[in-house]
Amino acid sequence: MMQAFIRRLATALMALAFASPALAQSYPARRITIVVPFSPATTFDLIARTAGQRISERYGQPVVVDNKPGASGSLGTEMVAAAAPDGYTLATTGAPLAVHKALIKNVRYDPLSSFTPIATLAASSVGLVINPAVMPVNTLEELIAAIKARPGFYNYSSPGAGTLQQLGFELFKQQLGLDVQHVPYRGAAQAITDFVSGQVHLTYLPISSSLPHVQAGRLRILANAGSKRSPFAPDIPTLAELGYPTLDFDLWFGFLGPANLPAAIVQWWEKELAALVEMPETQEAFRRHGITPMYLDAAATAARLKSDVARWTAVAERAGLKPE
Repeated sequence: MMQAFIRRLATALMALAFASPALAQSYPARRITIVVPFSPATTFDLIARTAGQRISERYGQPVVVDNKPGASGSLGTEMVAAAAPDGYTLATTGAPLAVHKALIKNVRYDPLSSFTPIATLAASSVGLVINPAVMPVNTLEELIAAIKARPGFYNYSSPGAGTLQQLGFELFKQQLGLDVQHVPYRGAAQAITDFVSGQVHLTYLPISSSLPHVQAGRLRILANAGSKRSPFAPDIPTLAELGYPTLDFDLWFGFLGPANLPAAIVQWWEKELAALVEMPETQEAFRRHGITPMYLDAAATAARLKSDVARWTAVAERAGLKPE
């Protein structure tokens, strides 16, 4: 009986070994759907459409980009968590996913166990930005001194409760012992409009998004929260350079699929996306959109997501934030 069991096990393992290459060779055999959990014209949408066009042109299969915004990205993300792990339903996501479990109520998936990370394609630096009309400071130290002098008086905005910008600022408050009020919005457009008009004192904004207002004198970037200086504003120092190395965070953008996605499919996408990021036209399109090409494979993307989930969950718990 033992010998029969060993023979069956060996047969099964051999079948599995031959199945993975065959699966990769036959993929894709039909339409692929890339779910974007945010609105059209966002960075996630750009990445999905750039990848989708390349795959469709190379392999002759349609690639549909399906925008499913809502609930800080959790509605569309949930669709992918519930999809079959066959490589035909994927999502563009990234840094925002790491805060979902901590800050979004009734999420029916786990950022780590419900998905298969595939690759990271790009990153974007976030700046600590003030409106000088209502926050007349020129340096980070002046900002900290002003806030400490009037606890609870100043406010910061975010694109919504449960977003990475909110947690990034909560980390800033915790590390520096500051009392600043949160003003959440339903999306970035109105948040920026009110910020520029002076209804909000400060916020975290993607550096590329804030530059037109900075150049017009309406806003001022005091520091770059990213891990390194932004190519779009190389003169702006990072928080680490200013003496605050534990406050850094980046927005990053990539692909994932449902849990248990076959390794052959993951490797297929890794190869395709790595080649996509190296294309000059892709790099130019990314830079026009204000993001920096940055490829990480599945293992590195999974490690980054795991680290982010642990970090932002701890920040939310220390801040006493509850899922909304």
